[in-house]
Amino acid sequence: MRKRERLRKSFSHAWSGVKAAIQAERNMRIHVLMAATVVIAAIIFKISKIEWLILLITIGIVLSLEMINTAIERVVDLATDEYHPLAKAAKDIAAGAVFLFAFISIIIGVVIFIPHLVHFFKYSLHFW
Repeated sequence: MRKRERLRKSFSHAWSGVKAAIQAERNMRIHVLMAATVVIAAIIFKISKIEWLILLITIGIVLSLEMINTAIERVVDLATDEYHPLAKAAKDIAAGAVFLFAFISIIIGVVIFIPHLVHFFKYSLHFW
């Protein structure tokens, strides 16, 4: 198989993984919806290049962590049908990693968007 064909297949497999995570995981769909909302807000408020970079990195990390969490859950489920404390710990720790960074991403969003919202309400809304 040629290198170009292998590369194309690897991208195809990766995209299949993204689609599978979105289709099968409610939390992934929630993260994608939140990411789209943040991108729309960023466009509306015309955030700076640095703010864009920070938001895109943050979105990428949250989505990637959710996919890793899903992969860990699937592998654990494949390995055992029975309850095992280590299996539970692996799933809980992976979910905790997503939760932790999702919380941090909210803080990042607040830090980026609050000044834009303050400016909007201070200078853009004149009712009298």
